[in-house]
Amino acid sequence: MKLRIKGNSIRLRLLKSEVEKFANEGFISDETNFGASTLRYTLRMSNGSDAIEGKFDANEIAVLIPEQVARDWTANSSVGFEIEQQINADERLTIIVEKDFVCIDRHDDPDRDDAYPNPNLNC
Repeated sequence: MKLRIKGNSIRLRLLKSEVEKFANEGFISDETNFGASTLRYTLRMSNGSDAIEGKFDANEIAVLIPEQVARDWTANSSVGFEIEQQINADERLTIIVEKDFVCIDRHDDPDRDDAYPNPNLNC
């Protein structure tokens, strides 16, 4: 699972095997070790919420997705979804979750075989 952060925006991209694991287990996590501490990022199905939401606690970024939304997404050809979460009166957090496409210009990408076909490759 890839994590991209820019300002108040986070994007998670999942390969085919990661989407399958998420569908089967209800969550998927990865982490980056900084030595003294580790940043964990998790995508988790949630039974208790009707909305997609992001949380940050104990060095973990967690994106929670209502179970039915997650099940629909993992079972269909939809690329993903994007929401804005109000975090205070003046700011929003943009959360994007997507299926990861084959990179068009990097034929040596190690994730190539596990990525989704890129629609821009069709002429």
